[in-house]
This record gives sequence, structure tokens and C-alpha cells, in this order.
Amino acid sequence: MSLSAMSARLSGKTVLITGASSGIGRATAFEFSRTAPDIKLILTARRIDTLREIAAQIEGESQGRTKVLPVMLDVADQKQVAEFVGSSLPEEWRAVDVLVNNAGLVKGVDKVGEIKDEDINIMITTNVLGLINLTQQILRLFHARGSKGDIINIGSIAGREPYAGGAIYCASKAAVRSFSDSLRKELIATRIRVMEIDPGQVETEFSVVRFYGDKKKADAVYQGVDPLTPEDIAEVVVFVAGRRENVVVADTLIFPSHQAGAGVMHRKST
Repeated sequence: MSLSAMSARLSGKTVLITGASSGIGRATAFEFSRTAPDIKLILTARRIDTLREIAAQIEGESQGRTKVLPVMLDVADQKQVAEFVGSSLPEEWRAVDVLVNNAGLVKGVDKVGEIKDEDINIMITTNVLGLINLTQQILRLFHARGSKGDIINIGSIAGREPYAGGAIYCASKAAVRSFSDSLRKELIATRIRVMEIDPGQVETEFSVVRFYGDKKKADAVYQGVDPLTPEDIAEVVVFVAGRRENVVVADTLIFPSHQAGAGVMHRKST
């Protein structure tokens, strides 16, 4: 299908992206604008200053054609999410067509019995409860507008293949996978599409966060390999959103060429 056909389908839509201040979320915002400049983007994250910078960059690059609303939002805060969708979201931005549930993180590599309580809480509340909270709120908007729209959940290979030292993160992504599958079945009689994209190794701030800001440890994760980039995943997000309404790309697993599973990688000798 030509790019012009995809652009036409996405033109004029309103897209809400969580975790948009960096990594896959940021790249996805730019990719939507570059594919269909006449689009509206609601970008949420906890770092509002960064979001404002991204908004200015996108609006400048698109010469004002893409409208961007940056919103400080912690998806793990259920009350904040409810207020955002229920009352804070301006009327002209409420016609959301696409929700990209991207916000998520991993903390630590501790094994069960040694995992910090705060790490457990932030992974579960952000990766699982945050995604569910926002989806529930946006679904009400979808149903109010004729039960149509797209929900695109960013999962992980970790949700399919658990690994040692990642019990909580893997469990959180497995929950996203089960939630997506259940939701798709619940919405079968509607025009709401539920799609999940599961990346393998992507080089973002992911590892820096996992190692509590230790850049040296984070960089070591990517030594001897050529990982996916946020742009690689962003292209897939926009692709699935840009399919004909009757097409549901329900399940997508994406690896870099050196990877064949959660712990199956080939590293070049240095």
C-alpha cells in the first residue's frame, strides 16, 4: 500500500501517546507527523518541559500543520488519569482516534526474594495499572463516538519469554499481553481495534533506568550488537494505525537481526 494511502487514512486524526518524552514515544510522535502532517498529537509524560520542546520541534518541522498538546501526566496515578480524561482534556482534543499505550519502565535485575518494594510498585503501577487506567478512560470516549478507535499497546518479548532477574517486569508485560487479548475479544462487535507491538532489544533510556542511572552498565548491554532504534518501532506503530479499518494487526513481534528470543543473542567479538 502506498504511503499516500496511509497518510490519507491518518490525516485529521487525533492521537494520544503516553511516555512521549523520550524513546519509542517520542519517535512515534515524530513518525505520525511525518506520515500525516495534518494530524493532532496529545503527548503525555511526567517531564512537561521536554514535552514542550518536542511539541515545538514537531510544529516547526511540520510548518504548523501538526497540532500538538503536551500534557504532564503520570499514568500510574489513577485519580490524575481520570481527571485528565474526564475534565482537563480540552473539548477540541477529546475526539481521540488512536491511543498508544507506550509508558513503561524496568527497574533493577534483582531476583525474587531480593527485589526492592519500590521497584515492584513502580513497575506494576506504571506498566500494568497505568495502561489499564488510561485505556478504561479512553474507551469511554471511543464508545461515545460510535464505538470506534485504535488501542495500540507496546508490550515486550519479555511478556512472552520470562527471564531470570526480570520477574516483575516480565510479569507486567505478560499482563499487558493478556489484557490486550481479552480486550480484543470483548470489543469484537465494535469498530475498536486492539493491537499489540512487542519489541525485542531496543536502545533507549530503558537500560539507564533499569540500572538506576548507571550509564556504563547501560551501555554494556548494547556492546557487540546492533539493537533496534525507537524509530524502528515507531514506524511499526504508525503502520498498524494506518491500515484499512477492517485490518487488525493484532500481534507483532520485532527483533533486531542478532536476536532470536529474550535471551538468545549473538554478540560480535570486540
